[in-house]
Amino acid sequence: MRLRLKIAAAIAATALCAGVPGGVADAHAGVLGGDSAACLGGGGPAIRVNVDGLKDRIGELKLELYPATDADFLKDDRDLIKEGKVFRRVQVPTPATGSVALCIKAPTPGTYALLFTHNRDGKNKFNFWADGAGFPSNARLGRARPKLTMATITVPNGLVTTDIHAQYLRGLGGFAPIKGS
Repeated sequence: MRLRLKIAAAIAATALCAGVPGGVADAHAGVLGGDSAACLGGGGPAIRVNVDGLKDRIGELKLELYPATDADFLKDDRDLIKEGKVFRRVQVPTPATGSVALCIKAPTPGTYALLFTHNRDGKNKFNFWADGAGFPSNARLGRARPKLTMATITVPNGLVTTDIHAQYLRGLGGFAPIKGS
């Protein structure tokens, strides 16, 4: 009888936490990527990215962290590394179902540029026609090269959370969120 009461209490506590945004179960549920421990245990500095609006559940998801300067934003990672500048990448297979949260560590607290991509075709190069992208500002990307201001995020000593709405090519208007997402 005691065991049943303990099990029932545990189930009720879990359900309570799961229903509360930011509750214990919510904060520890399904954070993806090799840096996920930094988002779960308060081991920052790190960025938790909640992604929505995915076109489908194929390919892989990627976060990239760049220096927050116009000259370095979206620069080739090999060049940034060779120059001793900040660059970090986290890649994960796109989960088949459920919400998507990714984590990426920052080397120190500060301001960075963050890029999210949905690599749908499995190639290691951004495919303008198929792949999706997004930034912390969630400004509509359109057809022009993204501006640094769209991607900047300030990372504290701990954890910062941001929501990114994935955008895909939509006709002549350029990149935009999928309708209804």
